[in-house]
Amino acid sequence: YEGAIARQGDTVRVSQVNAVTGQLLTIGTDADSFSSSALSSSYVDLVADKRAVASYTFQDMVQLQSQLGQDNPEVMESLKYGMAEQINNYLYSLVSPSTSAPDHLLNSVTDMNASQLSASRLLAAQAKWANDGRWYGLLDPSYMSDIMNATTLTSSDYGASDAPVISGQVAMKRFGFNLLEDNSRATDTAIFFHPDFLHMVTQSEVQVKISDLHALGQFGVKMSCDIIFGAKLAINGNVKHIKVLAA
Repeated sequence: YEGAIARQGDTVRVSQVNAVTGQLLTIGTDADSFSSSALSSSYVDLVADKRAVASYTFQDMVQLQSQLGQDNPEVMESLKYGMAEQINNYLYSLVSPSTSAPDHLLNSVTDMNASQLSASRLLAAQAKWANDGRWYGLLDPSYMSDIMNATTLTSSDYGASDAPVISGQVAMKRFGFNLLEDNSRATDTAIFFHPDFLHMVTQSEVQVKISDLHALGQFGVKMSCDIIFGAKLAINGNVKHIKVLAA
């Protein structure tokens, strides 16, 4: 993207050069000259107007030191998890697939089977998702169980294999999608997408702060971690993802 995020509210721009319509000429007829098009581009402006934060209040510094001084990463990991969960929920709130023909919102899918995977793959191909191996499916545990219980999708006798490893999970490569389980979603919910469907920009790193509460007339210590970020659907992002649910 163009620009920088130094503080909350900063705006950056993500741009994309639009495809140009070429020409097919015939030598001896009209191939001695050609016409050109002006460069055309589309862009999305992203505002870093969100702050994800998680914090703990300790009764005193001794309590904090006893937790951090034992080389125990549990406190920090818990804070990072709480912060990441807020980001995750916000990104999911931006999921908004196209509902015009063809509809990328698939309802009444009670069983995630080969037919449903094939239908999602067809939508992705028709929408001309980049064929770069980065097609993903995030499935709730119920849908993932449907996949696991389908012999034709999981048995090596039918050519099934598990690869690659993504964020510690082994992705199931089926119908062109890297399938991963996401237990943060409601039952019978899935999203298939290419990463180009959504843009997210952040500061370079998470900020960790520890402050004494004495100035507030309180005893204790507050510890927090936070990050400023912004996110938005990308150019043509509404057709670069598919939402599937049972309801």
